[in-house]
Amino acid sequence: MTGARAIEVRKVSNWSGTPADVVELEFDDRHRRRIRLQGRDGLSFLLDLPKAAILEHGDALLLNDGRLVAVAAAAERVMDARAGSPRELARLAWHVGNRHLPAEIHADRIRLRYDHVIAAMLRGLGAAVDELDGPFAPEPGAYAGHGGSHSHGHHGHGEAAHAH
Repeated sequence: MTGARAIEVRKVSNWSGTPADVVELEFDDRHRRRIRLQGRDGLSFLLDLPKAAILEHGDALLLNDGRLVAVAAAAERVMDARAGSPRELARLAWHVGNRHLPAEIHADRIRLRYDHVIAAMLRGLGAAVDELDGPFAPEPGAYAGHGGSHSHGHHGHGEAAHAH
């Protein structure tokens, strides 16, 4: 055997037990087909899927030897936008969606990858914007898992390059 290979994704609702390791990946690294990865505890393996998959926080990767490796959203530079009312939060969500930005929707806030231009826009719309380091697990989108892609790129909206 040439080493451990992850050959299948098990969605969060389709696995249980204690994983052999946990691999932490930022948002941009959770849409892959083939890449060498290393878990928190040092387990090194090759992600080797038949086609690219979106790895969500809580999913597991099935290794060719039967072990499972849990997927966790790694901390990255994000911002939380909050509003004074549910209606205002919905208005902020509309503006974010109009720009096709990946967003994590919560009852009291919208989490986005940090971008100073978008932060200024949200503040201009009356939002309180907190910048922090934390996990980012956006909504998968209407086309996720349906074989199609609905990627629009960055549209020149000032989305900052992803810095570490």
